[in-house]
Amino acid sequence: MNLKMDKMKPAVDKNVLLLLAGLMWFGVGIMLLIMAVSWLNLFRIRGSWILAGTGVLIALGVHHFGFLKIVDKNLDRLLPMQGKKCVFAFITWKSYILIAVMIALGLLLRHSPIPKPYLAVLYIGIGLAMILSSIRYLRILLTQRNK
Repeated sequence: MNLKMDKMKPAVDKNVLLLLAGLMWFGVGIMLLIMAVSWLNLFRIRGSWILAGTGVLIALGVHHFGFLKIVDKNLDRLLPMQGKKCVFAFITWKSYILIAVMIALGLLLRHSPIPKPYLAVLYIGIGLAMILSSIRYLRILLTQRNK
């Protein structure tokens, strides 16, 4: 019975897991940036560039002091893997719970009375930090493939 279950598991090697992790971080980052830019364009408030610049500064801090630690911890888990693993193993099960909480928080924020241009600062900060952090996954993937 266990052998049958193993055959049904969508198993891939660690390079695919690295690619999936990098693409997920990059894709979510792009989505957040698109939302933020659309809010800034929609409201066309004076000083939008100041809000966007503040978001970029936040992104640099979040990337360096927060997300890189998460990425490195995940890389430390993924890189020693041997053989094929479940395709969903590109992040830990605890991270799936965190993602669900973050999605719920994003929905609450988007439907809150907080003005969208101010939310754009947060979305730029998190989105750009995710894109910057995704580069580490993709860079490691390239070094793994060249070995």
